[in-house]
Amino acid sequence: MNIVIMGGGKLGRQLALNMLERKNTVQIIEKDRLRSLRLANELDLEVISGNGTELKILEEARTSEADCFLAVSGSDQDNLVACQLAKQTFGVKKVIARANDPRNLTALRVLGIDIVVSSTEIITNMIEQEVNVSEMHLLTTLNRGRAAIVAMTLTDHSTINGTKLRDVQLPKGSLIVSVLRDGQMIIPNGDLVFSSGDEIVAVCEGKSQKDLNRILSR
Repeated sequence: MNIVIMGGGKLGRQLALNMLERKNTVQIIEKDRLRSLRLANELDLEVISGNGTELKILEEARTSEADCFLAVSGSDQDNLVACQLAKQTFGVKKVIARANDPRNLTALRVLGIDIVVSSTEIITNMIEQEVNVSEMHLLTTLNRGRAAIVAMTLTDHSTINGTKLRDVQLPKGSLIVSVLRDGQMIIPNGDLVFSSGDEIVAVCEGKSQKDLNRILSR
């Protein structure tokens, strides 16, 4: 893939490193000239020194050829403008913006950014899910934190032991996707009978995670 990253700070630098390791083509836009020179020397890639909210700088970065445009500068306003230009003027299909202030998340999403990332929101969601659902383990979040993949091991005292999946009333917005039993992964159907020691992996949306935890742990 061809990736353009606006913002050469710690996040932009690490993203560039990760993308280069995966054999992607990367261009960085950074307004600070000294930082631009340092990045170019450290990463051995093309770094455009300038403001990523200006058309001529975006053109110089060959934004029209990009498969993905990431705006991760320290300014939410600049990230928004750069992403809008990349999408509307240069036709980039996927634009991703960093929200430094979590209060700007909704506005950025409403204004057409495909993916808005906030480290504050991600960490908060992970803490809340771990604290509120102590018996379950969070594996990853989905849909910008609105859903999660979780895992839980059935104890000897679980009331669903010996019960078929079809007979368990799962909460709305949840789905059991796999069961690990004696080292073997099972893709469950309605006839699967739960047993103590089963490690269950489920997808949960919204508040269904708490309800699923209650059903599996009682």
